[in-house]
Amino acid sequence: MLAIVLCLAEHYAYGEGSYTMTRILIIDDNASTRDVLRQALERAGHEVVEAADGHVGIEYQRTLPAEVIITDILMPEQEGFKTIRELRRDFPTTGIIAMSGGGQIGGDTLLAVAERLGAQRVLQKPFGLRDMLDAVHQLLQRQT
Repeated sequence: MLAIVLCLAEHYAYGEGSYTMTRILIIDDNASTRDVLRQALERAGHEVVEAADGHVGIEYQRTLPAEVIITDILMPEQEGFKTIRELRRDFPTTGIIAMSGGGQIGGDTLLAVAERLGAQRVLQKPFGLRDMLDAVHQLLQRQT
Protein backbone atom coordinates (compact mmCIF):
# COMPACT_ATOMS: atom_id res chain seq x y z
CA MET A 1 0.00 0.00 0.00
CA LEU A 2 2.83 2.40 0.86
CA ALA A 3 4.37 1.85 -2.58
CA ILE A 4 1.07 2.78 -4.24
CA VAL A 5 0.80 5.96 -2.15
CA LEU A 6 4.40 6.87 -2.95
CA CYS A 7 3.89 6.35 -6.68
CA LEU A 8 0.68 8.38 -6.68
CA ALA A 9 2.39 11.20 -4.79
CA GLU A 10 5.29 11.13 -7.22
CA HIS A 11 3.09 11.34 -10.30
CA TYR A 12 0.89 14.01 -8.78
CA ALA A 13 3.75 16.29 -7.82
CA TYR A 14 6.11 15.70 -10.74
CA GLY A 15 5.24 14.91 -14.30
CA GLU A 16 7.68 12.66 -16.10
CA GLY A 17 10.77 14.66 -17.11
CA SER A 18 9.51 17.90 -15.53
CA TYR A 19 12.32 18.31 -13.00
CA THR A 20 16.00 17.61 -12.49
CA MET A 21 17.48 15.48 -9.72
CA THR A 22 18.25 17.52 -6.65
CA ARG A 23 19.76 16.71 -3.29
CA ILE A 24 17.43 16.81 -0.29
CA LEU A 25 18.70 16.66 3.31
CA ILE A 26 16.35 15.17 5.92
CA ILE A 27 17.14 16.01 9.55
CA ASP A 28 15.06 14.04 12.05
CA ASP A 29 15.92 11.92 15.08
CA ASN A 30 13.22 9.39 14.17
CA ALA A 31 14.70 6.79 11.81
CA SER A 32 11.26 5.62 10.64
CA THR A 33 10.28 9.15 9.61
CA ARG A 34 13.56 9.61 7.75
CA ASP A 35 13.06 6.27 6.00
CA VAL A 36 9.52 7.04 4.76
CA LEU A 37 10.52 10.52 3.56
CA ARG A 38 13.67 9.18 1.88
CA GLN A 39 11.69 6.53 0.00
CA ALA A 40 9.16 9.07 -1.26
CA LEU A 41 11.83 11.57 -2.31
CA GLU A 42 13.98 8.93 -4.03
CA ARG A 43 10.95 7.64 -5.94
CA ALA A 44 10.39 11.22 -7.06
CA GLY A 45 13.94 11.21 -8.45
CA HIS A 46 15.83 13.08 -5.73
CA GLU A 47 19.11 12.21 -4.07
CA VAL A 48 18.60 12.05 -0.29
CA VAL A 49 21.02 12.56 2.58
CA GLU A 50 19.91 11.84 6.17
CA ALA A 51 20.98 13.18 9.56
CA ALA A 52 19.68 12.28 13.03
CA ASP A 53 20.17 15.76 14.52
CA GLY A 54 20.82 19.35 13.53
CA HIS A 55 24.54 19.29 14.30
CA VAL A 56 25.17 16.38 11.92
CA GLY A 57 22.81 17.94 9.37
CA ILE A 58 24.78 21.20 9.33
CA GLU A 59 28.02 19.26 8.80
CA TYR A 60 26.47 17.35 5.88
CA GLN A 61 25.24 20.63 4.39
CA ARG A 62 28.78 22.00 4.51
CA THR A 63 30.21 18.96 2.66
CA LEU A 64 27.27 17.79 0.50
CA PRO A 65 25.07 20.88 0.00
CA ALA A 66 21.38 20.17 -0.52
CA GLU A 67 18.95 22.42 -2.39
CA VAL A 68 16.19 21.72 0.14
CA ILE A 69 16.41 20.72 3.80
CA ILE A 70 13.54 19.11 5.71
CA THR A 71 14.09 19.40 9.47
CA ASP A 72 12.22 18.31 12.54
CA ILE A 73 11.96 20.81 15.40
CA LEU A 74 12.29 18.70 18.54
CA MET A 75 15.48 16.59 18.48
CA PRO A 76 18.27 15.72 20.91
CA GLU A 77 21.77 17.15 20.49
CA GLN A 78 20.78 20.11 18.29
CA GLU A 79 17.12 21.02 17.86
CA GLY A 80 15.47 22.48 14.80
CA PHE A 81 15.33 26.15 15.83
CA LYS A 82 19.11 26.42 16.19
CA THR A 83 19.50 24.40 12.98
CA ILE A 84 17.20 26.73 11.02
CA ARG A 85 19.04 29.83 12.34
CA GLU A 86 22.42 28.39 11.31
CA LEU A 87 21.15 27.31 7.89
CA ARG A 88 19.58 30.69 7.20
CA ARG A 89 22.83 32.44 8.21
CA ASP A 90 25.25 30.17 6.33
CA PHE A 91 23.08 28.97 3.40
CA PRO A 92 20.59 31.78 2.72
CA THR A 93 19.38 30.42 -0.63
CA THR A 94 18.69 26.87 0.57
CA GLY A 95 15.02 25.95 0.91
CA ILE A 96 13.96 24.92 4.41
CA ILE A 97 10.90 22.91 5.40
CA ALA A 98 10.21 22.53 9.13
CA MET A 99 8.05 19.73 10.51
CA SER A 100 6.71 19.09 13.97
CA GLY A 101 4.14 17.00 15.78
CA GLY A 102 2.93 20.05 17.67
CA GLY A 103 3.71 22.03 20.76
CA GLN A 104 3.91 25.67 21.74
CA ILE A 105 6.32 28.24 23.04
CA GLY A 106 4.40 30.92 24.87
CA GLY A 107 1.40 31.61 22.65
CA ASP A 108 3.06 30.50 19.40
CA THR A 109 3.15 27.07 17.81
CA LEU A 110 6.57 25.55 17.18
CA LEU A 111 5.93 25.79 13.44
CA ALA A 112 5.06 29.51 13.63
CA VAL A 113 8.38 30.11 15.39
CA ALA A 114 10.15 28.04 12.71
CA GLU A 115 8.62 30.24 10.00
CA ARG A 116 9.80 33.40 11.76
CA LEU A 117 13.30 31.93 11.94
CA GLY A 118 13.37 31.29 8.19
CA ALA A 119 11.56 28.07 7.27
CA GLN A 120 9.72 28.74 3.99
CA ARG A 121 7.29 25.84 4.44
CA VAL A 122 6.01 24.03 7.53
CA LEU A 123 4.33 20.65 7.89
CA GLN A 124 2.30 19.55 10.90
CA LYS A 125 2.87 15.85 11.67
CA PRO A 126 1.28 13.63 10.63
CA PHE A 127 1.23 14.96 7.07
CA GLY A 128 0.64 13.32 3.71
CA LEU A 129 3.54 12.49 1.43
CA ARG A 130 1.85 14.52 -1.30
CA ASP A 131 2.00 17.60 0.97
CA MET A 132 5.71 17.04 1.57
CA LEU A 133 6.46 16.49 -2.13
CA ASP A 134 4.45 19.61 -3.03
CA ALA A 135 6.41 21.68 -0.50
CA VAL A 136 9.73 20.42 -1.89
CA HIS A 137 8.60 21.12 -5.46
CA GLN A 138 7.46 24.66 -4.56
CA LEU A 139 10.80 25.47 -2.96
CA LEU A 140 12.73 24.09 -5.93
CA GLN A 141 10.64 26.21 -8.31
CA ARG A 142 11.44 29.33 -6.26
CA GLN A 143 15.16 28.63 -6.64
CA THR A 144 15.09 28.53 -10.46
